[in-house]
Amino acid sequence: MAISRDKKQALVAKIKDAFKDTKAVAFARYTGLTVADLQELRADARELNVQLIVVKNRLVRVAMESSDTFKSTDTSALEGQLIYAFSSEDEVAPSKVLDSFAKKHSELELAGGFSAEGAALADAEVKALASLPSKDQLIAEVVAQLLSPVHDTTNALSGNIHALLDGIEAKATA
Repeated sequence: MAISRDKKQALVAKIKDAFKDTKAVAFARYTGLTVADLQELRADARELNVQLIVVKNRLVRVAMESSDTFKSTDTSALEGQLIYAFSSEDEVAPSKVLDSFAKKHSELELAGGFSAEGAALADAEVKALASLPSKDQLIAEVVAQLLSPVHDTTNALSGNIHALLDGIEAKATA
């Protein structure tokens, strides 16, 4: 069923806003997925604050052409039935959501993505992004590395104190 011009313009405006606020976009072919599968994918996406949009590729191209950042981006990969994943918080989250779902459902196939700077990403680059740890995990790893010398020092000092107390206790009981 065809949609009216007004609805198309509203969809283009929604997509344009999503592109304006996004840190990364990933898209995948979803031919063969059931409605229940798509609902499961949407639930997974909500957990990571990723917005999913299913819309005609022509409308996405129109939205990208009206954006300064994505005006000259290569859109040749936008073919077939695609689902688009946007995240305004994390660069890795859209790729991670689609990739983890694709591992459980072979019907979903990563097709590519776009960076916040307007560069087109191939499907291999999107898969590489999906294998990266999340932003929170990276921050936790950096904090752990920074705290490592402090923990080592306190463990060494507490070990000497325990050995001293054990020696005093042994002398007292002997």
